[in-house]
Amino acid sequence: MQSTQQVNSHVSFMPAKREQVSTRIIFFIAGFVTAAWAAIVPYVKLNTGANDATLGMLLLCFGGGALIAMPVTGALAAKFGCRRLMVFSTIAFSLLFPILSSLSQINFIIIALLLFGIFIGLTDCAMNVQAVIVEKSSDKPIMSGFHGFYSVGGIAGAGTMSLILLLGVSATMASIIVSVIAVVLLAICYNGLIPYANTPTGPLIAIPKGIVLVIGVVCFAVFLAEGAVLDWGAVFLIEHHGLEETLGGLGFAAFATTMTIGRLLGDKIVMRVGSSRVVFLGALLACLGFVIAVLSPHLIFAIMGFALVGAGSSNIVPVMFSAVGKQKTMPEALAVPAISTLGYLGILAGPAAIGFVAFQLSLATALLLISALLVIIAFVTRFIRV
Repeated sequence: MQSTQQVNSHVSFMPAKREQVSTRIIFFIAGFVTAAWAAIVPYVKLNTGANDATLGMLLLCFGGGALIAMPVTGALAAKFGCRRLMVFSTIAFSLLFPILSSLSQINFIIIALLLFGIFIGLTDCAMNVQAVIVEKSSDKPIMSGFHGFYSVGGIAGAGTMSLILLLGVSATMASIIVSVIAVVLLAICYNGLIPYANTPTGPLIAIPKGIVLVIGVVCFAVFLAEGAVLDWGAVFLIEHHGLEETLGGLGFAAFATTMTIGRLLGDKIVMRVGSSRVVFLGALLACLGFVIAVLSPHLIFAIMGFALVGAGSSNIVPVMFSAVGKQKTMPEALAVPAISTLGYLGILAGPAAIGFVAFQLSLATALLLISALLVIIAFVTRFIRV
């Protein structure tokens, strides 16, 4: 009865400036801890003695945990409210994070990574449910800014973790410091986390349908493109342009930089240009970026191509999440987890599919196929009310 009253309290509660700030902070926390986790992956490999194949399996456990959690987040958020769910899951993954850097047995690290992925996935979906609700109460677009803070959190998390480790602090102690920062930030934003979701009842598992399915497919394609640059960009630059292995990450660095800038400026761009044009032109710009990166004979232009991919795709997913708040097919608390799951599938399964195409044909062909997919997405989004 109590949880039902809390869920229905949105009748008298309207998100305001405080809720906008808290939403930005929770996005920052998620990006901060996720990026910090990436920084300790080498230590996990060292502690467990895992080879590359085993490490790949361990990383899939993290992604698999997130995929397990995402489809049921809507039902959990509806029952317990966004605040309770995000507080519980954020504290949980903050407690688990130092454990990941200290375990040495494969069996235990598998369990810990599955749980870590589950709690990250719960927070990821719940914060997007909150973002949709908060934006609906605003008189202007603010979704891109929320996602921009996730990117800023990623940069801060990677930088903080690297700096602490560079000072000679152990990976476990560095992880504890990161977790403390995350919990302190959670305490700061607590009062601005909304105590409800949109609907107190609904199916346990969110299955996309109608326009929500179309939105999910768009997110799948954009996350697939992001996964392509993340996992294959360095390989392409090294193999096709002779870049040194130590500099292979320049392509993704260019991509991540323009994506972060694009999202931080995205709300103003959407207000000035319009959501529909931002998505349409963004998809075409990302397509052009892949074409330049693949076909240009010069390294600098290839890197610039990846930068264009980041700029073009930066605001497509935020606008799609905004579109969730305008559709009537599914409640937001169910629609957001549904499209989040499809998007996450893109970033997880996409790179593997690219590898298969690259093996059968070539990596250049695989990347060009993604550019063709982005053209299709550009025209598909014309039918989505954004």
